[in-house]
Order: sequence, then C-alpha cells, then structure tokens
Amino acid sequence: MQQKPAPLQPGDQVAIVSLSRGILGETATRHQRQLGIQRLEALGLKPVFMPHALKGVDYLAQHPEARAADLKMAFYEPKIRGIFAAIGGDDTYRTLPYLLTDQQFKLAVRHDPKLFSGFSDTTINHLMFYQLGLQTFYGPNFLNDLAELASQPLPYTWQTLQHYKQNPARTVIESSTIWYEERTDFSRQAIGTPRPQHQEQRGYEVLRGSGITTGRLLGGCLDSFYDILTTTRYPDEAQVCAKYQLFPNTATWQDKILFIETSETHPQPRLYQKMLEKLADQGVFAAIRGIIVGKPQNEIFYEAYKQILLTVTAPYQMPIFYNVNFGHGYPRTALPYGALLQMDCDQKTLTIMEPFFANA
Repeated sequence: MQQKPAPLQPGDQVAIVSLSRGILGETATRHQRQLGIQRLEALGLKPVFMPHALKGVDYLAQHPEARAADLKMAFYEPKIRGIFAAIGGDDTYRTLPYLLTDQQFKLAVRHDPKLFSGFSDTTINHLMFYQLGLQTFYGPNFLNDLAELASQPLPYTWQTLQHYKQNPARTVIESSTIWYEERTDFSRQAIGTPRPQHQEQRGYEVLRGSGITTGRLLGGCLDSFYDILTTTRYPDEAQVCAKYQLFPNTATWQDKILFIETSETHPQPRLYQKMLEKLADQGVFAAIRGIIVGKPQNEIFYEAYKQILLTVTAPYQMPIFYNVNFGHGYPRTALPYGALLQMDCDQKTLTIMEPFFANA
C-alpha cells in the first residue's frame, strides 16, 4: 500500500523542480514562467523554484546531481507541501544514483509524504517513489499545464489541479467533452491565443471486456518504459535502471491495472508494437487485470495504435479502456499510483474507489 500525502491547503508552498530537460530556465520561457506563477497563486499556493530549476538546458544536462539535489531539498523543507515537475525530457534516469543511494532522502520521503505531480519522462521519478512507498500523481506539470498560454487554463486540467486541494471518498474520471491540439507556437506573441480544439466524438472506447474490473493503478509513459528496458535512447539507461530495480517485477504487476500513453514524438506504429511486445516479454500483460490507454496527442495514429494494442494483448484477453484523458494529450487528468480503480466496461466509467489523499 502506498503512503498518501495530504491534500494541498491555501497558502501551501509548492516546489518546482527541473528533473529532466532544463528548458524552464531559458529566456525563451520567461513569459511561461510568469503565467505558471500566476496560476499557482490563483490556486492559493506559493510557488518556490528550487535552486537549480532555472539553470537552463545546458547546465542541467551536465549536472544530474543538481537536479537530484533540488528534489531532495523539496522533501527536506517542511514548509513545502507539493512538488511539480517543470516538464519532461529524456534522461531523468541519470538522477537515480544520487537519490536511491541517499538514505536521508529515502527516509524523508517516507516520514513526510508530499504531493508529487508530473508526466512523460517523469515516469522515472514516479517509479522511484512507488518503490519508496509514496503515492504520486501522473498528472499536470508546470510548463505544459500551469503555464498554458491561453487566457485561461484548460478547464478540464484546471479541475484536475483543483482536485489536488480536495479529498472526496471516490473520484469519477470523466471523459473530457473537448480535446485540444498541441501548440506549434510557444512565443510571447502566443499569450492569450486559444489552442485548436475539437468536440470529443468517441469518449471512452472499451476495446475489450464486460462487467466490472478492479485493480490498483501502475503505469506511465510507454516510451519511458521502453527506454528503461532497452539501449535505444541511452546505452547505459537499462543498466542504471536495472541496478536500482526501477521497473516493477512481475509480482508487483500482479492484479494491477496498467495505464500507458505515448509521447509527443508520436511513435510510429511499428515502434508502438515493439514497445508493447517489450512489456509482454517482461510478463506485464500476463499479470495485470486491465489496461487504460491515454488519448494519443493530436489523435495521431489513433486507429493504428488501437489495432496493434488489441493484437499484442490478444493472448491475455484483459479488458481495455482507450482514449482516456491522461498523459501527452490535452486536457489531462491525474492518476494516483497505487490507488484502487474500478473499470465498468458496461457503463464505460472509470472510478477511483478511495480518497486521493490522507485524511487531515
């Protein structure tokens, strides 16, 4: 069972950490930083940028120990109650040796649980925290969500952020009635411009299954899983992740509900198939009870992914929900690692069957 943090309260300090790509510190994103600050303040929260969070792309690429130090500081400072990843990237695994060998950090995580939110390559951090027994949230980050350039945050995502201050006994994860395209212009001139948007025509698609299935959530970005398990992106990533046992073993996957989604690089269908086959090779599909799949960004390869998913998982016949609003598609919800999810294939509903947070 994962240890739950407390919900955020008005006046709480929240840390912004750059655990992967250091773009938050570049001059070109200054206007986005200001928007993100304003949105956090509108939530009644006080943003705190960790000491290295704004050091920029080159510095943070060369200093994974600095990225790790910022995460440690966020856990050591008792006034900080929540932590948002700045953005994703592709080399968060390089922080692991500085975090998982530090007993003080691991004790701090266990003794003072804090809300941690992010997606994409932040999957690495989520799996680390899962190993340490902390429930984290595969959800909004600072640049993609709080710093949205439209005049207002995307309403569905804003509701997700508001949920970080609430703690109902159950949470129904509804399908958004609108989906949005990724922006092509992030310049200062784009401030106030809306994203291209579309009415959701499909809602949740039940690709397989009937009745009700329950299980605890475990998952992340499919691209990140593939990188953890291969030498495709970095020659030492699989070795480092194996050393720290980052990828959950078969026993850990037993009876879980897997959530997966794809990155903004829109993996080609053949690569998507290889990614799924790699999970099958690890025994994931033989162990889990069901799968929920995020809407592909911009709906690219929407139908192709669906057919490949059905083919690769055919030997296992688990229920599958498709087109769920989490991950790289806009807008996004938050999925709590380790929380009990109910999939109702007949009613096409997804419900978190327990509070997100510890009782106050």
